Formats: sequence, C-alpha cells, structure tokens
Amino acid sequence: MNEYLPAYLIREQAAVGALAIFGVSRVIAAAVALSKGWRIAVVEQCFIGVAALYCLLPLFEAASQFYSWHDVGADCEGKAIGCAVALFFSPILSHRLGFE
Repeated sequence: MNEYLPAYLIREQAAVGALAIFGVSRVIAAAVALSKGWRIAVVEQCFIGVAALYCLLPLFEAASQFYSWHDVGADCEGKAIGCAVALFFSPILSHRLGFE
C-alpha cells in the first residue's frame, strides 16, 4: 500500500476493481452455466466463497509484511463493498440478458 494515498482513495479504487472483476465474471459464469446445464445456485455459492477469499487476502498479506493496518483496512472495506454490489446486481443483469 502507498502511505501517500488517503484511505478514501484506496477504498474507492478497491471497490471499483472488485465491482468490475466480480460483475463481469459473474455474468460470464451465468452464461457458461446456462450452456453447460449447471445449477445457478452452485455458481452463486462459489462466487460468494471466492469473494470472501478475495476480500480477506490483504489481511494475510499484511500479517506477513509491514504494511499500515489503516491502509489494509481501507483496502478490505473497498473490496467488500465492491464485491457486495457486484454480487447483488449481476444476477439481475444476467436475468435480463436471459442467462438465468
């Protein structure tokens, strides 16, 4: 983390990154699940698990490195917010596109 960036900028960048990663990949996974005949509930549970791992990874990294916990906290908050928004709205978009 960069100590020169304010916490709100770190939080915003992490939220936008997580929103883009999980929003796009969730819609693509719904399209693949439709073509393969997979249950969409299993895909959703897998994405929730991956999102939790993605949000908690900076904590493990900070434990092994000498990062500022303030920056790590802002990064985790931003990632959690981005993942929550993406995993809430991407099923709506997938349904509108006809994948669910």
